[in-house]
Amino acid sequence: MKLLAPGLTLIWQSDMTYMKQTKVSLHSVDKKMLDDINALIEAAIMTWDLPERVKRLTLPSYRYSEQDMLHLEMVIARVDLTIAGVAAWEEADSNDTPDSKTGLLLHGIYVDPDLHKTGIGTRLFQAAEEAMQEKGLDGLLVKAQSGAEAFFEKQGMSRLPVDDPSRHYANRYWKPGNPD
Repeated sequence: MKLLAPGLTLIWQSDMTYMKQTKVSLHSVDKKMLDDINALIEAAIMTWDLPERVKRLTLPSYRYSEQDMLHLEMVIARVDLTIAGVAAWEEADSNDTPDSKTGLLLHGIYVDPDLHKTGIGTRLFQAAEEAMQEKGLDGLLVKAQSGAEAFFEKQGMSRLPVDDPSRHYANRYWKPGNPD
């Protein structure tokens, strides 16, 4: 591995391309960061495989506000001084979890599109898992955006059946916590 700059390393792959390996640090969120966080979320959403009109119309529902900060736990991932990703969660409604278990609902993981495939999303997911364990909850629940299923499956999550179409999101995933 050739060191490029503090925290960045090139790893040569078998096809002679390289991927960046990024040193990520996690931090709590304060309201002064919301504009930067929402700009990152917008950039991430604009990469989704959806019609532009749908992205534009749904974007406001994905933005976080000071009010959200009263109810959600949020962490950011930084690369150097730049916000590279964000994740938010809260305790899940037991009506959404398998067998009415306790769970942590992961609202979303958003990563700067230029930093996809560098481990930032995985590190944010691990932070949510750690929060779930610290709270003594039974598992982690996510209602995944279409196109994100592979990421959550790679994290060890399993798709839940849609038992109640009027309530259950089609792409719900669950990962049980480790028993003590």
